[in-house]
Amino acid sequence: MGTTMPFMLRVAGLPVDSVRALRCPASRRWADDVLAETERLAAEGTRLGDLLHGLIGHNEDESSRRLLLALRRAVFNNRLPGEASSALAQVRAHDPDTAGMLENWVADRRALDARRSEGAALVARETGRARAALGRLAGEPRLRGGLLLASPTLDAQLDEWRGRLAADPDRTPGKRDRKIERSLLAYLYRTACKTSPFSTFTGVVPGEFAVGECAKVESAAGEFAVAEPAEEEPAPKEWAQGGSGRGGTPAGVGEDPASGARDALAVHVGDEWTGRARLNVAALGRLADAVTADPARRADLPLALAPGWGRVGDRVRYVRRWVTSGDEDTAVTFDAVRDRLFFLRRSGTLERLIALLEERGSLRHGELAAWLAADREATEAEAEQYLTALLDIGMVQVPGLRTAVHDTDPLRAFQDSLRLLGSDWATGLAERLDTPLSRVDRFAAATPGERRELLHGLRNDLHGVQTELGAGRGRVPQTVLYEDVAAGREVRLPLDAWTRSVAGSLGAVERVLPAFDLTLPQRITFKGFFLARHGRGGRCDDLLKLVHDFHEDFFDQYLSFTSRRTPFDAEGRYVPEENWLGLPELKALDAARQTFAEGMRGLWETRGSDGELAVGESLLAEVAAELEPVAPSFVPLSHHVQLAVPRDGGPLAVLNRSYGGVSFPFSRFADCFEGLEDRLLRRSVELCPDGAVLAEVTGGPVTSNLNLHGRLTEYEIVCPGERATLPEPYSLHLDDLHLVHDEVGDRLVLRSARLGREVVPVYLGYLVPLALPELPRTLLLLSPSSMSPLNVWGGVPGGDPVGGVTRRPRVRHGSVVLSRRSWSAPASALPPPGRGRTQEEWFLGWHSFRRAHRLPDRVFVTVTDGGARGATGAKPQYVDFDSPLSLAAFEATLRTAEARVVFREMLPDENGLHVSSARGRHVAELAVETTAVPTRPKGRR
Repeated sequence: MGTTMPFMLRVAGLPVDSVRALRCPASRRWADDVLAETERLAAEGTRLGDLLHGLIGHNEDESSRRLLLALRRAVFNNRLPGEASSALAQVRAHDPDTAGMLENWVADRRALDARRSEGAALVARETGRARAALGRLAGEPRLRGGLLLASPTLDAQLDEWRGRLAADPDRTPGKRDRKIERSLLAYLYRTACKTSPFSTFTGVVPGEFAVGECAKVESAAGEFAVAEPAEEEPAPKEWAQGGSGRGGTPAGVGEDPASGARDALAVHVGDEWTGRARLNVAALGRLADAVTADPARRADLPLALAPGWGRVGDRVRYVRRWVTSGDEDTAVTFDAVRDRLFFLRRSGTLERLIALLEERGSLRHGELAAWLAADREATEAEAEQYLTALLDIGMVQVPGLRTAVHDTDPLRAFQDSLRLLGSDWATGLAERLDTPLSRVDRFAAATPGERRELLHGLRNDLHGVQTELGAGRGRVPQTVLYEDVAAGREVRLPLDAWTRSVAGSLGAVERVLPAFDLTLPQRITFKGFFLARHGRGGRCDDLLKLVHDFHEDFFDQYLSFTSRRTPFDAEGRYVPEENWLGLPELKALDAARQTFAEGMRGLWETRGSDGELAVGESLLAEVAAELEPVAPSFVPLSHHVQLAVPRDGGPLAVLNRSYGGVSFPFSRFADCFEGLEDRLLRRSVELCPDGAVLAEVTGGPVTSNLNLHGRLTEYEIVCPGERATLPEPYSLHLDDLHLVHDEVGDRLVLRSARLGREVVPVYLGYLVPLALPELPRTLLLLSPSSMSPLNVWGGVPGGDPVGGVTRRPRVRHGSVVLSRRSWSAPASALPPPGRGRTQEEWFLGWHSFRRAHRLPDRVFVTVTDGGARGATGAKPQYVDFDSPLSLAAFEATLRTAEARVVFREMLPDENGLHVSSARGRHVAELAVETTAVPTRPKGRR
């Protein structure tokens, strides 16, 4: 592992060239011709107007004067004069040279009108061809494969829509067809122009940068070598250890990257992609609810005390958990879970029930109800009511029917849980699930038509099972299956090419990422709360109470205040973090942020005209120095970058986002690749600081497929209310853990009494940590997890708008692009919508806007609309100015004139992509994991 660095390659399902068929190249040329000639004639008209002004001033014939005035006004406004012949005769009589120029101008102006008149038929004809091409692309297997899961309703409409289009290609689409067209375009662009892993929309391939490797990808069809092996040379020390380091610069940085580095980073992928489908765990939750709701079946379910409970004086303490079911009618749904420390007063019956379950471990529901009836001399109904109350408040739980984080095949795991019950009905139900399981297993290799049948059958199966369980019609999530797709087996790229072209710049940027970490203020605040309670060098053995007090006494109110904070006020002044405890670390963080903002303001004020802003090493070093008091010692980071390989110059790495954590780029997809989980597990042990272990914080039962993954750490932390998923030696229960303040390193250290070692919590799920219950979410404040959106423009005033549009240049440090070029404007500053305008004038209006503000031909657009439900533009959408279909789809997202629109350059553009297949070039993204090597004295190795 010492000479490699892992990454996950995300590859768009369709080549970017697919969307070329949706463009109208002749219409674009027409628009360019018309606009360029209009601009030329306008400038010439201004010059002619000045010449005519002299003729008018010396003309005493009122009739002639009026004619010349009308002529001058028309020419100045770039319009043909009403009486061109008479006007020309008047000018010729006074100034033959000006008359000649005017005659040429009128001829050119008439030619422009003739050229403009060609637009209606041209745009209509090419738009029809583009619409027909969209119909053909709607049959692409990778598009339809993902669309079937993402939007079954749209998928069901497409074949009929394609039939209407084929039957009458020249018909004007109605409202329903336009809506289908817009939705289809969004998914097509997602499949060809973006890298968001979901089914066949985007495939993933694990890989690594290694010393002396050539660029290649292994697939079922074999290996595709792309470049000759780079000259072997030792990897720089910090990279040989698997990370970028915090200090120094890797060897080779500062050299002009050779074309060989560009070629070496190119990748060719095969066409044989393989999928892995899994049932939505929310569907299993509905089955479990149906089982527990039926009295007869519930009687056979084992019940146990809430894990992690304990006695405190005259009360019983445990963690109570609430689950709120998600909405089955939305595309993405999960059950929300929250927990709180809860107390019950000890009573005779409760004490005896606890003693019984302590002795037996678990009892079936029916047996426990019978015991309660006998113990209390109560009726069966009264005993059932008491037991139901204990289940409702979570003191007693049904442990066996919930999906755990390592159940990477959740439906089979659910079957196994049923068979363990040993009841006839449970065995029968497990067998009944063989049919839906077979459908899930066959789904990934099926054709789109077969997939449709399998999904329909699966829905019917799940409805039928719930009906048989007495749940009426039952509830089935809209997205009933999730699928991840492997675009090959493994990619290997030369480490030295990455090191020479990207690593040094990225390592420098890593040093300032804590300034942008959204979670760092919370981690600092938690440490401050601990010190206020336990002092420097203090120790806390009751972590459950610490977390409870932290939230009750401090953190919940703190979050309420900070949620309303804006980082910069209306004048661009930095707003300090809430610092109720007067913590110097928060002041240091504030200082670092202010330093960066002031440095960016200085660069902005002295910017040149080359369209780029270069952030120098001195500014990054100054910010890093301010961050030294809060810089973590163990820094595993994941960067999502897109490589741009322009023909003129070295590669650029466009930094999309950065996260902190171990194995985050791989966790969700690891089970798709044989042996990858074992390799990641070994790597996590190697990365761990001396004297410490990495332990996963799972968050308890899984309510989203995004959190399913194999075992990627040696240990796990088992919180109260959760059940262990690893063998006992590797399960660290909360009562085995304590928290101490290390005075030498000035940091909080979680330790295990049984292991006698530091425990570093890590989170491997793709569900945002904020959605986790309170206890695991608080433990993650002790982890290397981070979220660092790099907002380089915070606190930097925008330039003066031109035509309502504010422009920002590209920002980069060395070879790393920190921010793409952007143009922002209110919707009211955009061209008028197509309603009430001819199609060619509308298309011309958009290209006039594009030319005026020098926008690229292809952009990504984010729309935020506070007046619309939920803010309409959470994710950027691809917009192609050469496609009327694309422009119309984008325009439909503008709900109000107050909507704010941000255009960003497509970088890399179509000519700068480094991944290809036999079908063409693909948009791709690398999720690269780097790790700063811990060194002493701050508890580092």
